[in-house]
Amino acid sequence: MRIYLVVVDDSAEAQIALRFAARRAVKTGGAVEILALIAPTELVPWSGVQAAIEDEAHEHAERLVAAAAGTLLTESGLIPAITVRHGDGPRVIREMIAANPAIAALVLGAAASGAPGPLVAHFAGADAGALPVPIMIVPGSLDAAAIDRLS
Repeated sequence: MRIYLVVVDDSAEAQIALRFAARRAVKTGGAVEILALIAPTELVPWSGVQAAIEDEAHEHAERLVAAAAGTLLTESGLIPAITVRHGDGPRVIREMIAANPAIAALVLGAAASGAPGPLVAHFAGADAGALPVPIMIVPGSLDAAAIDRLS
């Protein structure tokens, strides 16, 4: 089964990438895996404060993937795999792709205007040819009808 790996965050472009991946999965008989990344935090001198910051970030990431999974199920009927991981985004993504040969593409959303986000900049830049799967960058300026038509 072909799996589309989508990285979600609070951005509008993440929702666009999720919609695109869902439509591709439905049309190809595939599946979607939703990934929420938790960036490493700077060390705080007090371990209790550090733990609270990390717990809050993890809870936020879990809310993000739960909402994304609910949207995916409602709009496409797909039940996604859900992953929440701590660490450097590009490294985590490379590890996930290496560990799961069913991942057929990395789907990222690009902002409608302004500079690209760090993952788009990384994978479309210096690391563009290094992944063993295609990278699908979905423009943030697309509306739902355009996404449905293109996917």
